[in-house]
Amino acid sequence: MPGPVFLRGERVTLHVIGDDDVPFLYETINRPEVRAGLSTARPKTERAEREWVESVTDPDADDVHLLVCDDGDPVGTVGLRDLDTRLGNAEIGCYLVPDAWGKGCATDAVRTLLGHAFEQLRLHRVHARAVADNGASKRVLEKVGFEREGVMREHWYRDGDYEDVHVYGLLESDWRG
Repeated sequence: MPGPVFLRGERVTLHVIGDDDVPFLYETINRPEVRAGLSTARPKTERAEREWVESVTDPDADDVHLLVCDDGDPVGTVGLRDLDTRLGNAEIGCYLVPDAWGKGCATDAVRTLLGHAFEQLRLHRVHARAVADNGASKRVLEKVGFEREGVMREHWYRDGDYEDVHVYGLLESDWRG
């Protein structure tokens, strides 16, 4: 059962992550089709996932990570990491179970968290990274207003190959404009 609703999007709700979500997160992050779009190359143990949940739910944690739910069912996560309120920037990331792909859940989750980032956390800039062949992630970023700022050539190594990573950025003024 997901924790309390923290933010409401048009399609999804973003919930506080809790201990009860560990089995879902552990199973999802280890799915090959989910990992293919992420920088995660090693399997995660349930213990490691539990430790991650504990780290992001710690009252002193700077980052913001939320469970994405569609019709009350968990479908993934969205978060802001390396959040620096002094400099006003963070990196956004999102992953969903394959059954939720292509339904607008990622776009709504990212858009909803960006609203919180710019309006409540008063961030100035949010950036994101996407593996070059992850067209779905790049489309989500572009739909919500991100601009591609560059390419980190052969930045990630996975499955025997080096892969380019595209860097995207969104300024608060562009968000409001």
